[in-house]
Amino acid sequence: MAHLRPRRRLALAVPVVLSLTASLGFLPVAASAAEPAASSAPAADGPNLAYVVNTKSTDRHTIGAVTKAISAAGGTVVITYGKIGVIVVHSANPSFGAQIRAVRGVRSAGATRTTPLVAAGTTDEGAADYLTAAEAAKVKAASARTPESEPLEADQWDLRSIGADKAAKINPGSRKVTVAVIDTGVDDTHPDLAPNFSAAQSANCVGGVADTSAGAWRPYTAEDYHGTHVAGEIAAARNGIGVAGVAPGVKVSGIKVSDPNNGLFYPESVVCAFVFAADHGVEITNNSYYVDPWLYNCLDDPDQRAIVDAVNRAQLYATKKGTLNLASAGNSSHDLDSDAIVDETSPDDSPPVTRTIDPHECFDVPTMLPGVVTVSATGVDNVKSYYSTYGNGVIDIAAPGGDRKYQIPDTPSQNGRILSTMPNGEYGFLQGTSMASPHAAGVAALLKSKHPWATPAQLQTLLKVQANNPGCPVSYDQDGDGTQDAVCEGGKRVNGFFGFGIVDALRAVK
Repeated sequence: MAHLRPRRRLALAVPVVLSLTASLGFLPVAASAAEPAASSAPAADGPNLAYVVNTKSTDRHTIGAVTKAISAAGGTVVITYGKIGVIVVHSANPSFGAQIRAVRGVRSAGATRTTPLVAAGTTDEGAADYLTAAEAAKVKAASARTPESEPLEADQWDLRSIGADKAAKINPGSRKVTVAVIDTGVDDTHPDLAPNFSAAQSANCVGGVADTSAGAWRPYTAEDYHGTHVAGEIAAARNGIGVAGVAPGVKVSGIKVSDPNNGLFYPESVVCAFVFAADHGVEITNNSYYVDPWLYNCLDDPDQRAIVDAVNRAQLYATKKGTLNLASAGNSSHDLDSDAIVDETSPDDSPPVTRTIDPHECFDVPTMLPGVVTVSATGVDNVKSYYSTYGNGVIDIAAPGGDRKYQIPDTPSQNGRILSTMPNGEYGFLQGTSMASPHAAGVAALLKSKHPWATPAQLQTLLKVQANNPGCPVSYDQDGDGTQDAVCEGGKRVNGFFGFGIVDALRAVK
């Protein structure tokens, strides 16, 4: 699936955050024109696309006037998020975007996809590395030698590397803290997830409207395993069944945002997820994806600008309501503090066009949005994973994400990736910054459990304070060909590979 962090993704520096905040908070006004007359007949012979329309104000008069203009321009309102001034719209008018951007009261507006809305269907995401019965027996035998371990914990090098196994004995986390997994859905029937799952804080947000009916948050098929794997890394229960999460005492919820037809994470679904999480008392969200269809959203493009604006409004709303948002940095091994990056993958819902972008002007959403904690990935040796995106002043913290090439653990399976829960009661290995972010989210949940009154900003500071920074390596020639595979800039306290350091669950609870 093209949207998930197990492939690639990104983040950003303080000067960029400031400029991003300014540009989003005070986007230049579109040519101020009168609203289209209701009697005008908009063309309706184009593809039926989804749009986000972002208003200049959240007052009822402005939203009401814009809503009328949407209808006059041939748009159908799917849902209105009045508190943040975001309206999700469907329209087959090929000129809808241009028409609505000219309306007084509209800050930004644009299509959220490059292909028409189509009927639902499922696609194969590819095979994961599942733990076989024979491998499981070997791991269980090794785990049995360690008192109080979960049956498959001997393969969980990641827990030991950040002291999560020891932290659980001191403080496994509070039942008053919930981490929402915004992802492909969570299989709450898995025996390691069922004890900690919060159905009341779960939903299906696909299309922009939250569906809270029973089971709506579950993955479409077993191939949509990503969210279930992430959930287990955060809060798999210590119940003597399989694996353990970083914070096995907290609650976890699932907010599904993956499109059933192509598996992509469209903006309107993510906007819904952030608002739903905030309105349902979620303390932390984990975001192991980028918002499709653009790997980087450039503000000089009206559609991409509207996407950044809409998702940023939603995540800032969640932050103001007390929710800390964490996101994976990406798997492209891009330097997000560089002058230029070649993007060969966007858009990912239609034939991509190669373009060169400036990561200080074009943003990976949501990880590069202000206030979102950006997480890079490490392996068992506490070295940056070969695929992990990085950037001085961009990465906030690092966490175990796995490395199957260069960092192989001395575990029963000798698998450098991360073992966690899979749909239908199974277990499997995955790697990526998708796996790093939930480790950091688990540590954030432990910190929130210990400091229940901490604000999102304070939690982010605590995350950075408890982290251990190994500093930039003398050499990062992973494949031994004599060429540096990536250049780490910065010092021992903060640098481009690890940000403020690798999370430490044991320090968090102490």
